[in-house]
Amino acid sequence: MRRVLADFFAGLGPALLPWRCLVCTDPGEGALDLCAACRRDLPWNHCACARCGLPLPRPAPRCGRCLGHPPVQASTQAVFRYAPPLDRLLPRLKFHGDLAAGRLLAGLLAEGLAGAPRPAALVPIPLHRSRLRQRGYDQALELARPLARALALPLLANALQRGRATAPQSELDARARRGNVRGAFRLAPGIALPAHVALFDDVMTTGATLAEAARLLRRAGVARVDLWVAARA
Repeated sequence: MRRVLADFFAGLGPALLPWRCLVCTDPGEGALDLCAACRRDLPWNHCACARCGLPLPRPAPRCGRCLGHPPVQASTQAVFRYAPPLDRLLPRLKFHGDLAAGRLLAGLLAEGLAGAPRPAALVPIPLHRSRLRQRGYDQALELARPLARALALPLLANALQRGRATAPQSELDARARRGNVRGAFRLAPGIALPAHVALFDDVMTTGATLAEAARLLRRAGVARVDLWVAARA
């Protein structure tokens, strides 16, 4: 029912529901809930480590950390830095079910990832079923679904499963985060994986969650795993 209502209201269009900026409430620009001024201020992550997506003073193939300890992923496409207004828009979707924020973010992600190396499929990081029941929706999937549609990519929505519940990563330091997600994922039975996939999540901080999922995919025979995220801390 939630999906039906969301599609219905999205289909009404700006004639009945004029676009308003979700950041400042001024009139939106084009078919986005974002005004021209707030769009100019978006924290695009153009200067970043190509391997882990870490914001840098200038673009580089690898940051110092990746030079010393190469990560499992081949590349990371982090569209934004986790800064205003992303640090408000993403929580509105993640914790408050704000479908308008999700629609805006998905449109911006499709724009930011249009030129990225194209994987054969997009694989979202899943929530554990207990957290999914509590929240009622999976924010990564809610962003990945329209993103895959916009970029004409197959979406393997059920390829990964969380085999056990984990503590919220935001409450842990870097070392604890790695231990928290170790062994947390499993592959769905009988899933066929292509040689090149992009793992998708909403926010990347230390990268522990994405790295654990990427290692599982590599062990399963995936030759190349890229990381796609909305924002990089």
